Amino acid sequence: MNAPSPNTEVYVGPDHPKSCRRDTNLKLRKTAIPSDLLNPNLPPSDHPYRCFSCTRAQEQSKSDQERMTHFGFTDVPEAEKESRVGAVFSSVASSYDQMNDLMSLGIHRLWKDHFVRSLNPGSPLSTRINNPEQKGWNILDIAGGTGDIAFRMLDHATNIHHDIDTRVTISDINAQMLAEGANAEHMPHIPSETVDLYTVVFGIRNFTDKQAALNEAFRVLKPGGVFACMEFSKVDNPLFDAIYKRWNFSAIPMIGQLVAGDRASYQYLVESIERFPSQEEFKGMIQKAGFMIPGRGYENLTCGIAAIHKGIKPVVKA
Repeated sequence: MNAPSPNTEVYVGPDHPKSCRRDTNLKLRKTAIPSDLLNPNLPPSDHPYRCFSCTRAQEQSKSDQERMTHFGFTDVPEAEKESRVGAVFSSVASSYDQMNDLMSLGIHRLWKDHFVRSLNPGSPLSTRINNPEQKGWNILDIAGGTGDIAFRMLDHATNIHHDIDTRVTISDINAQMLAEGANAEHMPHIPSETVDLYTVVFGIRNFTDKQAALNEAFRVLKPGGVFACMEFSKVDNPLFDAIYKRWNFSAIPMIGQLVAGDRASYQYLVESIERFPSQEEFKGMIQKAGFMIPGRGYENLTCGIAAIHKGIKPVVKA
């Protein structure tokens, strides 16, 4: 696969049939996204394509360099974490599904199907009542990896709602997966209030500044838009928790060494799960970003091995 030009984006949508289906190697193909696609309120134009993935400037102040964060159980400078996480996922890209099988005890596919069904992409949006000419959902899938969530959402929109206008943009930091980077904590090229649904699945625990990412999700979502996250979380049964942690810390790194020849990357992955906030703590972070929390705010999956979190951006009435 050739490296993309700086303004190349990965776009998955039914109006680009050659770019929205898997090839034989389960890779995603690339196409550029016109900026009028990103902001459906803008008229068609002939101006250059807008880059929808964005990275922080390379130059950082000395104080930024000195701030520390966790990388698994290790403390590292904040400036280093993104590249370290990228290296981990570059290393495990070829065995991505096997990795999720190991950490979810083989049921992550059922979780993902349930996650998409609960979001019901392609259904009529109540926020479009006064603007019926806008069709389909504009979905941003952060840390989208191999595109399994994006494909599920498009399939759901097409097969359940016969919606051929919903589009999904995938953003990921891993060059081996998508050949183009992004930083979910700072996305200045994405216009404010242009996204209907923001999803991040098994990715937010790797972000350097999770609160900044939540704040940015709030900015890019339209009023009434939904933030939806599925992430490994805290098991709510003490006995099962003890068994699961033993599996995570003893078996998974060893299997990573045997299967992928990479114990360190798999060790980081299980440590990152342990360092992720509890369900209640993460719910509080979502509320802090400004979201309304529907109901309990999260749904535990398989005794809390993973949890689905949702937040809704309030609609301000005139």
